[in-house]
Amino acid sequence: MRITQNVKLLLLFFFISILLVAVSAGESKCECSHEKDKENTAGARKYKIAAIPSVLAAGVIGVLFPLLGKFVPSLRPETNFFFVTKAFAAGVILATGFMHVLPEGYEKLTSACLEGEAWEFPFTGFIAMVAAILTLSVDSFATSYFHRLHHKTSKRIGDGEEQGGGGGGGGGDELGLHVHAHGHTHGIVGVESGESEVQLRRTRVVAQVLEVGIIVHSVVIGISLGASQSPDTAKALFAALMFHQCFEGLGLGGCIAQGNFNCMSITIMSLFFSITTPIGIAVGMGIATSYDESSPTALIVQGVLNAASAGILIYMSLVDFLAADFMHPKMQSNTRLQIMAHISLLAGAGVMSLLAKWA
Repeated sequence: MRITQNVKLLLLFFFISILLVAVSAGESKCECSHEKDKENTAGARKYKIAAIPSVLAAGVIGVLFPLLGKFVPSLRPETNFFFVTKAFAAGVILATGFMHVLPEGYEKLTSACLEGEAWEFPFTGFIAMVAAILTLSVDSFATSYFHRLHHKTSKRIGDGEEQGGGGGGGGGDELGLHVHAHGHTHGIVGVESGESEVQLRRTRVVAQVLEVGIIVHSVVIGISLGASQSPDTAKALFAALMFHQCFEGLGLGGCIAQGNFNCMSITIMSLFFSITTPIGIAVGMGIATSYDESSPTALIVQGVLNAASAGILIYMSLVDFLAADFMHPKMQSNTRLQIMAHISLLAGAGVMSLLAKWA
């Protein structure tokens, strides 16, 4: 049942994103900034067709690399190498939000094609802020729910132990004391394991919310490549998207690995991430003749989706990745690991920032 709910959620966000962008294809064109490409569309098409399997392969490699921890001990979540790798991935996701998605949102929602005084309001920043707050709410309420659930379960177990250990007198006092102490020992172990279970469930929520943010962005950028009529633009997006998909997959794969999902959930989440951008490219190719990026509806839809995605990605990278890992006792007690993680973080953010020139 749990897997079915997760699949339905991912499908919902995926198809809503596809639908919103596709609906904007039929809008009238904006004359103020749109320039009809006169170049060879066949040349652009060959890059689009090549991009579908290439981007798919890059996504699969990226998302599966951190999941190899089950077979390669050095890639397991408790190792130093995993902390350093996750810091690199967090830098990639942070740069994706700040350097790729947020500027695209500003560009769309401040376009000269959007007429009226209402568009003077900084909608991009506002939508990103609201998306971050909503992500915090999901994170907070989910964690709170699991804490309460664990507390109720622990209380029922504790009450059962007290009832089972009660009664007896005289010589039975010594036995009762032993049972009471033994019960407390079990209680301590139960609390520790319960806290671990709550943290595990929270990590799973984080992985699912992160995937939603990535999927929304992947749909938009995939359609942008598919709808492009310029060979030069398609070539640049093709190359940039391969690195983009691989690095984002690295971050998502690390989060999935920490969530300790079952095999079916791992397969579904990895598959959704890997196929989203190729499907976006295919959809973009299908609507290329009627799609106009400068139409008001297209600008609003893409701007809102990019802004919301940016808010989610920035929150997740700063709060659930960087703050959680860099304040972890393992890293706080190891100066060498801290230095390596900071270098890795800067490298990830730097590489992804350079790719902002093309995608």
